[in-house]
Amino acid sequence: MGPAASRVRSAITGGPGAGKSTLLEALAGHGIATVPEAARIILRRPGGLELRAHDPDGFACAMFEAERTAFDGAGPGLTVFDRGFPDIAGFLDLAGLPVPAGIDRACRSLRYEGPVFHAPMWQAIYTGDEERIQTWDEALESDAAVLAAWRRYGYDPIELPRESVASRVRFVERWLGISGP
Repeated sequence: MGPAASRVRSAITGGPGAGKSTLLEALAGHGIATVPEAARIILRRPGGLELRAHDPDGFACAMFEAERTAFDGAGPGLTVFDRGFPDIAGFLDLAGLPVPAGIDRACRSLRYEGPVFHAPMWQAIYTGDEERIQTWDEALESDAAVLAAWRRYGYDPIELPRESVASRVRFVERWLGISGP
């Protein structure tokens, strides 16, 4: 059995502001390998917001390249990703754009071996920021689109509880079969 066979990639999906990144940071604090959201990294680069606003196809391709690099670079053991390939398909669906063949192929063949968690929209914790520019209603639409994309590609995301970060960490750790510090 080679190193790839002992690799387990898990993901957290959901709309903007549902607590995915906060949960990922907490999981990292518990010693779990994590990968931050590619879209946020791209949006923080010079021209990133403009790319998203004026060239959604180009933005999707940039997300795909970053996600592919992270996916391929995951080491042995468990890695939890903030979003995944089907999130890109959901973004394109929401924009009314076709999913390019390469992204569709990745969604079908580059599989997350571990569970996929869904952070449901939760208005009590939703806040905007420089990269999170969606209104609450737009965030709900985004959540529905990405969840539908994950399901379309054969995943059955596990809904996270609308509870504290610590409770969410314990929930994820139980599903992953690990215990916290």
